Amino acid sequence: MIRPEERDRIIFGCGNFGGLGSSPVYRDKGDGREQALAMLDFARDLGLTRFDTANTYGGGASEMILGDWLGKQDKAFRARLQIATKVGNPNGCPPDDRPLSRTQVAYHLDQSLRRLGLEQIGLYYLHEFDPKTPLEETMEALDRALAQGKIASFGVSNASLADLKNVLALSNGALRRAFSHLQNEYNLLVQRDLGDTMPLCRAEAIRYVAFSPLAGGLLSGKYRQDQQIASGRMNDARAMYEHLLTPASFAAIEALKQRAADKGWTVPGAALRFVLDTPGVDLIIAPRSAEQFAGYGIKQA
Repeated sequence: MIRPEERDRIIFGCGNFGGLGSSPVYRDKGDGREQALAMLDFARDLGLTRFDTANTYGGGASEMILGDWLGKQDKAFRARLQIATKVGNPNGCPPDDRPLSRTQVAYHLDQSLRRLGLEQIGLYYLHEFDPKTPLEETMEALDRALAQGKIASFGVSNASLADLKNVLALSNGALRRAFSHLQNEYNLLVQRDLGDTMPLCRAEAIRYVAFSPLAGGLLSGKYRQDQQIASGRMNDARAMYEHLLTPASFAAIEALKQRAADKGWTVPGAALRFVLDTPGVDLIIAPRSAEQFAGYGIKQA
């Protein structure tokens, strides 16, 4: 389902380590340390070289686990990796400060470098846009981080078309050359960026990264419209996906199941294939077991 030459378009997401994403509400729903380390080993053995985390995933546990694992890898392997992390999620900011203020960006960047055991972050994302902080201030903070050598490139996440245009307007010189990625939700059920944001990314040589390509597991094919969801991410963080539980979504899932059957694919593999067949789009996977890895159709390197 996933061709060998597409392996570099697959990013291993560490958002389940120590919690589900950034919210403290889901801190007890994530993967423990040993499970997370085992999944990282699986990713390495499959030839994946891109890893994505955030300063607030698991309250910092995700960066720490990834950093501990990185420290045990050999130098040649580490040199091949792209490590991405993020700043700006409100869950990581004191209530009397602003998530993307220059002080918060500088502070969390140093914390991320320490947790990850790195001298430079390969790709540093603005996790969410901060309405309390002028974008100019945030861009100045990124420009300083770039000049200091603490980041190699930057991207934006959870960005609207207007957000993308605003960042482009404020980027020039070295900062514009460093603006390399946009990370948004994109999958069979969520395609809002297809008509405008993705074309602008392609025109500006910005790589589009799709998170939640399985829509929180809804596109795994294991749920039905008449079924009470009692396990998995769809149950643990149901509020994040409630808006997708519609008749139209389940009709699209049935069509996906038929396509998978016709092709001899797994249903999750067919869902990932949909994303990979979109020009200029990479994707983040976050499997939590060896069985899920196998179901994605990524073969051993």
